[in-house]
Amino acid sequence: MRDGYGKTIYACFIAYIVQAIINNFAPLLFLMFRSSYGIPLSRITMLATVNFGLQLLVDLASVGFVDKIGYRASMVMANIFASAGLVALAVLPDCVADPFFGLLVSVILYAIGGGLLEVLVSPIVEACPTDNKERVMSLLHSFYCWGHVGVVLISTVFFHLFGVTNWKILACGWALVPLYNVFLFARVPIASLIEEGEQGISVKELAGRKVFWVFMLMMLCAGASEQSVSQWASTFAEKGLGVSKTVGDLAGPMAFALLMGSARAFYGKYGEKLDLEKFMKGSSILCVLSYLCICLTASPAAGLIGCAVCGLSVGIMWPGTFSRAAACIPRGGTVLFALMALAGDLGCSGGPALVGMVSGFFGEDLKKGILAAVVFPVLLLFGILICRKMTEKGPA
Repeated sequence: MRDGYGKTIYACFIAYIVQAIINNFAPLLFLMFRSSYGIPLSRITMLATVNFGLQLLVDLASVGFVDKIGYRASMVMANIFASAGLVALAVLPDCVADPFFGLLVSVILYAIGGGLLEVLVSPIVEACPTDNKERVMSLLHSFYCWGHVGVVLISTVFFHLFGVTNWKILACGWALVPLYNVFLFARVPIASLIEEGEQGISVKELAGRKVFWVFMLMMLCAGASEQSVSQWASTFAEKGLGVSKTVGDLAGPMAFALLMGSARAFYGKYGEKLDLEKFMKGSSILCVLSYLCICLTASPAAGLIGCAVCGLSVGIMWPGTFSRAAACIPRGGTVLFALMALAGDLGCSGGPALVGMVSGFFGEDLKKGILAAVVFPVLLLFGILICRKMTEKGPA
């Protein structure tokens, strides 16, 4: 990689590991929060909803300020917020009268960082002087999965050795990762996504393109398809399938993330030989089948296999939609990536929220909640088909 941009991509890989920590550490503690602080599961659901909900608000707000203050300052700020939120998660609940309020403030802090990371990482890598952009983008997003695996594996080992009651120490340990990335992004070279002399597309012009709204729907469904199972995999394994926390964490969210990362790494290596659209269609169909396997089987083993296969199926959805949008909408710049991230985070928020609400309606039956979320991979498949027809007709 010329001009030191390899270090930039390395820092972006770590940024997605930070994103994985933000999104996946707290869900491992949902039952711990309920038992330690007496917070009902229906209220704990709000933590995931607020996390992704605030991230999408940051996605929207970033359209107005990221290009003004620059990618470097924005990335440094994102990692500072992420680190502060993780430290606050360990400290604030015991410092306020209502522990849920302390958890909520902590989530708000690291959600701000997560929202900025989601907007910034992909365009920074897209702007780097690399060949095979689709492959690099898929490889980049695989590091979110490796981060997810690391969070679950290291956390599970820590809980086994030192007890889950010492989770606050681990939270502070995870806070060191974004802190390290602050120093990296203060130094690495960062290229511009828009060529000198060109002007990026405006929000108004972007909103006037029909294909843009199809991509927005696809991103929403990609985020929802992933997080509807990912956010609840540990709790589902423990509560719905009756296995221990250790088995639940390893066989649920870690297997999910491992296969999701494998799908992205596979495309990152062999993408030039594969048809991205066909790969995404097959993944959508496999996702529907995995949801049905999770919800309609009475076997704990089959349910856990369904969770893992779901990870494999959703791997290409997010980076694949990003890549297709960037190719179909030239000069999209920060505006395109920010709004796409907003749609994805809306799905990440709405998917788990739908699962939680439907589960609560049926007496906290997570299987019924996850079954309701099968609508998302179905809509994604329709979006892929519609996008194909629109692009065949020319600019839309």
